[in-house]
Amino acid sequence: MQDSIRMTQDNTSMKLDMLKGIGPKRRQLLERMGVSTMEDLLLHYPRRYEDRTRLLTLGELQDGQVATCLVSIASVTEQRPRAGLHLLKAGVRDESGAAVATWFNQPFLKARLTAGKLIVLTGKARRQYGRLEIMVQDMEPADEDDERGVAAGSGLIGAGEDRTVGVGEGGASNTGGEQEKGGYGKIIAVYPSSAGLQQKFFRQAIAQVLDTGYPLGEYHSDEFLDEYDLLGRQAAMEAVHRPQSWEDLERARERIIFDEFYFLQLSLALMRGKEVREQGIPHKVLGYLTDDWIRRLPFALTGAQERVIGEIREDMEKPYAMARLVQGDVGSGKTAVAAWALLLTVENGCQGAMMAPTEILAQQHYETLSAWFSPLGVSVGFFAGGAPQSEARRLRDALASGAIQVAVGTHALIQEKVVFQRLGLAVIDEQHRFGVRQRGLLQEKGDHPDTLIMSATPIPRTLAMTVYGDLDVSKLDEMPPGRKPVKTLCILEKARDKLYRFLHGQLSMGDQAFVVCPLIEESEVMDIQNAEEVYRLMCDKMKPHKVGLLHGRMSAGEKESVMSAFAEGRIPILVSTTVVEVGVNVPAATVMVIENSERFGLAQLHQLRGRVGRGEGQAYCILVTNTDEPLALQRLKLMTETNDGFLLAEEDLVLRGPGEIFGARQHGLPEFRLAKLPEDMIAMEKARQAAFALVHDDPTLEKPQHERLRRMIDRLMEDMVKG
Repeated sequence: MQDSIRMTQDNTSMKLDMLKGIGPKRRQLLERMGVSTMEDLLLHYPRRYEDRTRLLTLGELQDGQVATCLVSIASVTEQRPRAGLHLLKAGVRDESGAAVATWFNQPFLKARLTAGKLIVLTGKARRQYGRLEIMVQDMEPADEDDERGVAAGSGLIGAGEDRTVGVGEGGASNTGGEQEKGGYGKIIAVYPSSAGLQQKFFRQAIAQVLDTGYPLGEYHSDEFLDEYDLLGRQAAMEAVHRPQSWEDLERARERIIFDEFYFLQLSLALMRGKEVREQGIPHKVLGYLTDDWIRRLPFALTGAQERVIGEIREDMEKPYAMARLVQGDVGSGKTAVAAWALLLTVENGCQGAMMAPTEILAQQHYETLSAWFSPLGVSVGFFAGGAPQSEARRLRDALASGAIQVAVGTHALIQEKVVFQRLGLAVIDEQHRFGVRQRGLLQEKGDHPDTLIMSATPIPRTLAMTVYGDLDVSKLDEMPPGRKPVKTLCILEKARDKLYRFLHGQLSMGDQAFVVCPLIEESEVMDIQNAEEVYRLMCDKMKPHKVGLLHGRMSAGEKESVMSAFAEGRIPILVSTTVVEVGVNVPAATVMVIENSERFGLAQLHQLRGRVGRGEGQAYCILVTNTDEPLALQRLKLMTETNDGFLLAEEDLVLRGPGEIFGARQHGLPEFRLAKLPEDMIAMEKARQAAFALVHDDPTLEKPQHERLRRMIDRLMEDMVKG
């Protein structure tokens, strides 16, 4: 999390150029890395650690091994094999043999390399033709104990394993042996760096800040630290940068990770508490719209839909604002649940709003709700960009006067000119495609309206606690009866002719097919070029069947024309980019072909698969790939084995990480510096428990002992809203 631990002491906010060894050039390089103060420097945590608690002899080094050795210098030479390359070579020895140590482009070190001097080298060994060379990565003078030990021939240079540990690995489980008395024993931090900034620079600069003697300040009381078994903040910061043991490092990591999760969960707990305390609109179930609508439906609600409607009803009847997330797999009936809630708010003299991330999805919601609500006399308006000014003005006037009772649209709904007469319920579909700010702007259109968030992207519990921790959660875990699971197949590119024959067979029976192309790069242009290439191929191979093309750069009219033709069956094959990922409903479509399927996350593949199988016939999802990468093939194999979106989302979280769970970086998802999900789930739960307990005791953090926490959280919540 970028601002997870903000220091308040003057020394930590001081400029970097106050430190020895940081001039204008280095300061500029650091600022490019987001490091501009001493505080930022302390938050620049190591990315891994090297175990130098055991030393190897030269005779023990294996080719390609990175290790640390205590040696004496025998001779020093310089070489310039070509322009721009300077080699500094030192003959070095220990009791087991001799080697050549080589430094690249560091001529200034020559003055420090004198014959007879003892040094500790860390580098990569290379054995060729019986000759040992060490490509030096780091060098330090030997300690006095090392010098005395070697001089006395006491054999202090012991055997042992080289160890390199990532910061997230939790190195306490195996220390790699005890440090021998008098031996050179250190765990060395390795930092994220860039050209011009060496590892030794970071170690020395951070040591200067740590050695200033000023306390960093503690957010938690001694009782709190004891209750949750946490290391003090000063000790944690010292140990994470200069660990004395793997156990100390793990304890420091636990404390820092706890704080990263704790500040996030505290923010969510305060947001949830604020919503609970705010006076909302208590709704009464009158039934003249909600009951009539249910009677008119051509299908029966599932048990899961009835359960979730009951949870929403209970929320909306309360005197404070509802904040609920409805999760449901593709086709589980979230729109019907939202429709019931919208009718309830209209029954109570209020207006409802439904905001969707794309115009295609918003248009579909508008058509669905209009068909359901018009027979009940409930008016629905559609708000999207690109409408003529006169039409947009007419819609805004109708909404402001209350003539439009339910507004459906895209981001256009949160424009400043859009005013509701009395907004009672805000429904946000596919929330992960919006930021926290967009959600807040829609809520601000009313006086503490109820909020219902829907997601067809199954979200693992781990991630839901992180992103939606301020919401109550409902789960639609039952599919409508009679719907057949989609059969999923994975084929290699070389089997494409079989794919064409299969498609011809399906189309000859009157079925339709999607062909989806990935976003090759973060560029809509590349996306379109790829789709157009596949489109031309399909036009050639699928004759005489007509092929349509849909992508994000088309105008709203062009999109609507293509989608209408596809929905009406006039175009049996639709080549598309991922704009069809959510919301497109064509019951006659029974085949989903996904090109370069290895480029998608599991959750996104599952979303696309959900576009077919909405009718009574058997549906198929065909994953086309040309990869031989084992992890990618493992993911695709899992797609062929299960239709459980929540299971796939959990696997996606493990395989790809939380930032890619939706196929693109999650809006509103905090960036942690050390914490990782789902590996640190236990720490997340511990932090959540602590945060919600504190807010229960002090709902607004007004107690004097919580002043520093309140300032920290205010800053974090401000950043979340900006995001």
